[in-house]
Amino acid sequence: MHESFARVDHRPWEIPSGPWTWRQSWKELLFAHWPVPAASLRSLVPEELTIQEYDGTSWVGVVPFRMTGVMRRPFPDLPGVSAFPELNVRLYVEYEGKPGVWFLSLDASSRLAVWGAKTFFHLPYHHARITHQPTGQGFAFHSDRLDDVRRHNDNPPSICFDATYQPVGSSFEAAPGTLEEFLVERYCLYAQSKRGELYRAHVHHLPWPLFRAEGEVRAEALLATHGLQVEGDPVLHYSPGVNVVVWPLERLSH
Repeated sequence: MHESFARVDHRPWEIPSGPWTWRQSWKELLFAHWPVPAASLRSLVPEELTIQEYDGTSWVGVVPFRMTGVMRRPFPDLPGVSAFPELNVRLYVEYEGKPGVWFLSLDASSRLAVWGAKTFFHLPYHHARITHQPTGQGFAFHSDRLDDVRRHNDNPPSICFDATYQPVGSSFEAAPGTLEEFLVERYCLYAQSKRGELYRAHVHHLPWPLFRAEGEVRAEALLATHGLQVEGDPVLHYSPGVNVVVWPLERLSH
């Protein structure tokens, strides 16, 4: 049995009955979050999904991290394919009582991962040049999007992201009912095909080991691609990561 099944008591619903099909590890993550009114996000999310709020507001998250061990069950890791840095922009939604993540964009340095996720998971991936490097007690992350549209434009807009971050204090797990639980303890993602079909994919992992974090985040250009502007400093958390299993997409609507 995969080690992520060592605990299931933290899940908001039971493990899916069918077999999981993908495994991966999410490592050295920064969770950067800003409060954003739910009404300003409505046009970015399918109408079937409810935009969730915590303490009177919704939130947008920007999450830089490193992916490892990405492979379909039961195959082994492939060098140059199974590990790459990634950058997500995400919102928090619900469908039929199951809270999950809605991705506005995902940037990855692996062309194969971008193709595979767009083709088989209907996720809005983009190819990007990304560096993710340790710096003393923390990390430095830089992403510059390299889509085909940009390569054929003589003066493409710069869709960049920069962050330096490090954990502070002691590790903790998100307590029930807290903002941290709302932001990170989510066990499915939602996606929509080009034909408008809505899908859900379940995931499972141990509870996130979290730290408070400090650092600098420059996400203005990335968020602007979605028509979003944020104010003030983000709420920052760091996690060394979790090992994850993923189930196949299930179609929710036509």
